[in-house]
Amino acid sequence: MGQALGTVTIHPTVLITVARLTSLATPGIARMSDEWRLNVERMLGRPGRGSGVDLVIKDSQVSLDLYVVAEREANLLQLGQTLQKEVSRAIEDMVGMEVLAVNVHIQDVDFPLVRSY
Repeated sequence: MGQALGTVTIHPTVLITVARLTSLATPGIARMSDEWRLNVERMLGRPGRGSGVDLVIKDSQVSLDLYVVAEREANLLQLGQTLQKEVSRAIEDMVGMEVLAVNVHIQDVDFPLVRSY
């Protein structure tokens, strides 16, 4: 049973997807920031911040920067701390990689447009 079967490779975009979907599932997150940047970078053929997630992998350890827009009712400090815990847990549980840092950048608060007549 101790026989090696080969290698398992996980592409960095998988980590970005896990971080992004975990962030979006967190109550208080309206959306990821910089959606336009992803589209521009794809057109230019350059990897970069993937839909509000910037990722660095070094020696099988992950550091992430999350760029988010919060809902207006959210307690921003609690939201940031929750994101750090949830994204770290998701990466460690699903991928098995150690997470060194999850830096949360709350770039805006989402206020719906109010029309006055």
